Amino acid sequence: MRYDNAVILSRGILPPDKKFVDSGTGILQKKYRQKSRNTDYSAYLHPRWWPTWLGIGAMWLAAHLPIRFQWLLGKGIGLIAWKLAKSRRHITETNIRLCFPELSDKQRAALVRGTFIANGIGLMEIGIAWFRDPARMTGITRIHGLEYFKEALAAGHGVLLLGGHYSTLDLGGSLVTEFIEADIMQRDHNNPLMNAVMTRARGRRYGTVLGARDIRGLFRCLRKNRAVWYATDQDYGRKDIVFAPFFGIPAGTITAPSRIAGRSGCKVVPFSHFRRQDKPGYDICFHPPLENFPSGDDLADATRINAVIENEIRKAPDQYLWMHRRFKTRPGREDSGFYDKKRKKHPGASK
Repeated sequence: MRYDNAVILSRGILPPDKKFVDSGTGILQKKYRQKSRNTDYSAYLHPRWWPTWLGIGAMWLAAHLPIRFQWLLGKGIGLIAWKLAKSRRHITETNIRLCFPELSDKQRAALVRGTFIANGIGLMEIGIAWFRDPARMTGITRIHGLEYFKEALAAGHGVLLLGGHYSTLDLGGSLVTEFIEADIMQRDHNNPLMNAVMTRARGRRYGTVLGARDIRGLFRCLRKNRAVWYATDQDYGRKDIVFAPFFGIPAGTITAPSRIAGRSGCKVVPFSHFRRQDKPGYDICFHPPLENFPSGDDLADATRINAVIENEIRKAPDQYLWMHRRFKTRPGREDSGFYDKKRKKHPGASK
């Protein structure tokens, strides 16, 4: 059963001043591909959803623990994943070997381990973003470059917040809404119940929760001079991409930001967020809008964007989602890629 926006709002799923945008059936994968986004919890009372509810309950409980204890618990989860998730560890090792050839084997191994720890802590932070009021954390949050965002928004054509898949993804985005108003584009979760929880939680923080393919909705938001969080730093296949360098490796990079900025006239503002290393706390960073963007050259634009994201990642390389197969799509279709365990090392890697 599908529910229109009026029914969803009448059931109190989202606050009245928030907007729900149904992304349709095209985004969900695997056995849920034909199911539309449904955020009504009453649709998930069948016993087959009970294991998911149990996991959500555990996330809720963990989110209310002291933050230092959450970080300790997240570290433990990360170390367990580092030991047991061999496939993801192989992907992480491959990415770090490709992107940091200047490091020794020992240094890269430490970075792999640190990446799992940082993303384990990030898993705990998802619970904070979904189930607690981030306003409670503004006292340990530092914001940098907010003037760049305000100046870009003052131009009147909206702002495309150029984000990245850092381990603080959900919490960083939630915290930033304490300082600015923003909308978001999200890829729906494969599990419809988990997706409902995620969408409702984000709907409480953002003005509009857009589906990942809702480009029309994106332009509507920009026409209203809104800011929209948008990330380009993952491998989305061969459609509408160029192969631009990312840490010196040709990476399939979508050209959508150039088209969006060219059509809407919006400003593109790089945006990042990191967990502080010295003590519990977070840094949110806005950077000057990209000048002369788009340039008319998709490859040049994609190269600029990748360089910006790479520069941010280097500030805290362990806090990036290296578990993703960023270099899966290769320029040559016959190329088996980097993630085959039998493949030889990339020439740039140390032996």
